[in-house]
Amino acid sequence: MTKVKYYYDPDTLSYRKIEPKKSKKVRNILLFVTASVLSGFLGVLVLFNTNLLNTPRELSLQREMRNYELQFELLNRKMAQMEDVLANIEERDNNIYRIYFEANPIPEEQRRAGFGGVNRYRSLEGFNNSEMIISTTRRMEIIQKQLVIQSRSLDEITKLAAEKEKLLVAIPAIQPVNNEKLTRMASGFGWRSDPFTKARKMHWGMDFTAPRGTPIYASGDGVVSRADNRASGFGKHVRIDHGYGYISLYAHLSRYNVKKGQKVKRGDLIGFVGSTGRSQAPHLHYEVWKDGQRINPINFYYGSLTPEEFQNMLRYANQENQSLD
Repeated sequence: MTKVKYYYDPDTLSYRKIEPKKSKKVRNILLFVTASVLSGFLGVLVLFNTNLLNTPRELSLQREMRNYELQFELLNRKMAQMEDVLANIEERDNNIYRIYFEANPIPEEQRRAGFGGVNRYRSLEGFNNSEMIISTTRRMEIIQKQLVIQSRSLDEITKLAAEKEKLLVAIPAIQPVNNEKLTRMASGFGWRSDPFTKARKMHWGMDFTAPRGTPIYASGDGVVSRADNRASGFGKHVRIDHGYGYISLYAHLSRYNVKKGQKVKRGDLIGFVGSTGRSQAPHLHYEVWKDGQRINPINFYYGSLTPEEFQNMLRYANQENQSLD
């Protein structure tokens, strides 16, 4: 209820009621309306610039943004797991696989190189979550590059493994005649007495005694480079080129089972024991060559002997007796 105001009139010695002027009333009304409009405008500005009032679309966008942030967090966790697995593969690649196959390890700088210099992420700048987006994108690209390098390395290891497998089957690794009880070991590699001159001379192979016609087997995969009797002292003999610098020689054969240029596998029948050439009795003279040098064949019997059998054969081979050729 509006307060009624009075004033004292000295002329009439009484209180008179103050009657407000119409212009004042209009002014007060205008001031009130203006103040209300300004207050409302300021209130709307505050509401639109705070979270106190959001439209349904804004609320939907906020939920979508929070979902994106959650997805980025999950993606980063998965990438962390991928980085751990990849680091383990890289460690084994450098310190096991590449060392085993005699390949140089891949330098760390090569695995991590290629992400400096020009700003690759300029188009991702200027957004509310630019830092998170750029960091995740950079991390993903680094993982992609590491995967490409590791994939190429494993391709190289696969090729090296295939070559290693070929090498392992090519190396002369078994005895060329059946010799289960090691009773056919007659003379080993080293200085021996010549059966004809009785002089001490170097014996460049191993002699295996066996009846004429006993089967002789290829000691490794390869290609027959010779099958003839044109080498002095060897009589009928076979030479197999195994590749990788290895050659095996089988001498004093009675007959052949292969011909020049023929491919053979380890264990294939290549001929039969005889006593042709410079030979005192039926036997097989067996040699192994590496890069043009004759080496002791006994070092290659890992494919057919137990440790105990190898020690027994080593003892027989080291006896300085008389050779058979």
